[in-house]
Parts: sequence; structure tokens; C-alpha cells
Amino acid sequence: MKINGNEIRPGNVIEHNGGLWVAVKTNHVKPGKGGAYNQVELKNLIDSTKLNERFRAAETVEKVRLEQKEFTYLYEQGEALVFMDAETYEQLELQKDFVGDRAAFLQDGMTVTVELYEEKPIGISLPDQVTLVVVEADPVVKGQTATASYKPAVMENGVRVMVPPFVTSGEKIVVDTSEITYVRRAD
Repeated sequence: MKINGNEIRPGNVIEHNGGLWVAVKTNHVKPGKGGAYNQVELKNLIDSTKLNERFRAAETVEKVRLEQKEFTYLYEQGEALVFMDAETYEQLELQKDFVGDRAAFLQDGMTVTVELYEEKPIGISLPDQVTLVVVEADPVVKGQTATASYKPAVMENGVRVMVPPFVTSGEKIVVDTSEITYVRRAD
């Protein structure tokens, strides 16, 4: 689908210079001399490089529609993570580095959303929050106030998170997967 250069919005995926790019920021500029343009910060979906580009209203770009599919995480096999399509039961293998640091948050049976372009995976979204068990938490130092100080804790998946002083080993807590931060105690 073709759109004009001034219609590009943050979050749009476009085809540009032979690659797939997502618009991160856009800024409409109307200089005193010359025509208006849209200053767009683009991020490559494949290798995460960034690019600043100017698009005039008369220019057209190809807006790409990504297919989003639900997959269930099954297991880890060497450097690959195996997922199953929730509808067709076909299996999909993704490399650990494709998922990145958030691979540690994958749990058996977890539902993730994989973005596909022409049947090729280009992105993955995990649930915003996961519940984990604290396996190691430093004891509270007497005299520390609960409001200002956090202490390090290690989760069952090996990830370190800063938690409030009242959290102890063996407790279940909710962790934000994108920021890798403590949210609250689990119910």
C-alpha cells in the first residue's frame, strides 16, 4: 500500500532502500523557504540500525503490513527456541539472539506474538509482565528506609532485579519484561 511521505507515523513499517524500517519518531517541518517535509527517524527491523530521512509530501513510500501470529513457547534446543503455531500446530525455531535478553523470561506454554513479513519472522513480543519466584535476596540492612532503598534479588530464571526490602527468598513477584524491573508482589 503506497502512502505519501507526510503520512508516515511512528510505528508504521515501510519499505525503504531495499529494507524494512519502522518509524520511531516523526517531525513535520515547514521551513521559511522551500516546501514542507516530514523528518523521520527510522530503525531497521532486521539489524536495528538507525537512519534519519526526509520525506516530502509528493514522495510515496510502500507501507508494509506485517502479519501477527500467536505462538506457544515449547522448549529450548541448543541455541534455538522452539515455538508452535496456535492454529496450525506447525513448529517455528528462532535463534536465542533473535529474541535477545528477554529469552530468559520465556516459560513453558507462554503465548507470544511473532510478527511475520512474507512468512519470515522479523519481531517477537512477550507478555508485558511475568510472575517469577525469587531464589536469592539479600537480607535487609537495619536502618534502611523502605521508601528509598532497593536490594538486588535473583529470579528463578537467573535474572537480577532490584526489589523492595520486604521481598524475601521464595516469594513470587511480577516483573516487567521490557524494562526488567520489579512491578509488585504476585497474588
